[in-house]
Amino acid sequence: MSADRSVTPRFTGDAAPYGGGDPYADYRCADLPFTHLTDLADRRLGSAVVAANDEFFAERENLLDPGPAVFDPERFGHKGKLMDGWETRRRRGVSALEPHPAAEDHDWALIRLGAPGVVRGAVVDTAHFRGNHPQAVSLEAACVPGVPTPEDLRAPDVKWTGIVPRTDIGGHAANGFAVAAEQRFTHLRLNQHPDGGVARLRVYGETAPDPAWLAALDTFDVVALENGGSVEDASDRFYSPATNTIRPGRSAKMDDGWETRRRRDRGHDWIRYALTAQATVRAVEIDTGHLKGNAAGWAALSGRDGAEGEWYELLARTRLQPDTVHRFLPDAEAAARPLTQVRLDIFPDGGIARLRLHGSLTREGARELMSRHEALGG
Repeated sequence: MSADRSVTPRFTGDAAPYGGGDPYADYRCADLPFTHLTDLADRRLGSAVVAANDEFFAERENLLDPGPAVFDPERFGHKGKLMDGWETRRRRGVSALEPHPAAEDHDWALIRLGAPGVVRGAVVDTAHFRGNHPQAVSLEAACVPGVPTPEDLRAPDVKWTGIVPRTDIGGHAANGFAVAAEQRFTHLRLNQHPDGGVARLRVYGETAPDPAWLAALDTFDVVALENGGSVEDASDRFYSPATNTIRPGRSAKMDDGWETRRRRDRGHDWIRYALTAQATVRAVEIDTGHLKGNAAGWAALSGRDGAEGEWYELLARTRLQPDTVHRFLPDAEAAARPLTQVRLDIFPDGGIARLRLHGSLTREGARELMSRHEALGG
C-alpha cells in the first residue's frame, strides 16, 4: 500500500557548510513508510547505472553503492573535491546575456533495476552535497524487456512514466518520495534540475519476476528476492536485516547475513517469508557463512498454504555448524505439499547467512503469478 505523498517529510535548500567532526551530525532524515521493502536498485541484485549525460566530478556508479556515502574533507583531485556520489559540472546559459541554464536544462542518469518490480518509494540521498546538490529532481520509470542498451532506452518509442514529479530537494538529506504507480518497471531515469550531485539512490518496492523465465527454469529458489520472494516479518533485526538471507550469491562478510542480539530469556528468533507464489519445496539450504562464534545453534523450518493455513514441519530442529552450507531434503510427504509461506526458527539466537528453498510453482501458483504479471502491465 502506498503512503500519502502529502505526509512525506520534505527537505529543501542548502545544508550548513561542513564544520568538522562527525560528517553526518547534521544529516537530515526522517522515518519513511517504505524503507522496509526491497531496494530494487541494490547493486547486489544486479542493478547498474547504465548511462549518464555527465559525470565530470563524480562517477555515476557511486549512486548504487549499498553502503552510506563517505566524506573525506581533505580529499581533492585535479578536477576538484572528490565526492562519493554522482556529480555533474555546473550548467551555464547560452551567452553572456543569458548566463543561466534554461528551465528545461537538466542532467540525467539511466538505471537498470536489479529486480524488476513495483516501486513503492524512493530516496534521493544528497549526503555531503551541502550546496552542490540539485535544486530539484524527478524520476521516470519504464518497462523494457530484455537487456536494452542506453541507446535503446533513449529511443522515442520507449514509454516513460513519471513516478516522482519535479520536486525541490534539500542538500545533505535523505529526500524521500512515496510512489503510487501500480506498474511493473525494469528501468529508471533520475533527472537533476538543472545540475549538481546525488550521493545515493534507493528504490524500494516489491519484486515482480517474469513468469515465462521461471516456467522455463521449472526448479528454482522459490524464496529468493530476485524470484519474487520476500521477508514478511522477523523477531529481531538488531545487527542486520533479515532480507539479507534471500539475496543473491553467498554472503561476502558477517554483516551480509542476518544476526540477532544475544537473548537473555528462554525464547528464540525467527523469520517468516512469502514465496514467489504457491509452490512445493524439494531441497533446502541453510548457510551460516562468515558466522563463526555467532551462528545459530539449531534451526527448524515450517510451511503453510495461505495466511490461514496450518503450519506443518518441513525440517525438524537440526544442529547447525558455523560457517557452513547445510543441505537438507524434506521427506516425500512434506515435499509434495503446496505452500505459500515458510517460517525459519533459530534456537536460541545468532544468525544465518542465506536460506535457499529449491522447488517449483504449483499450477495454481503459476496461474496467480501470470495474472499479477499481466495486471502490472508486464
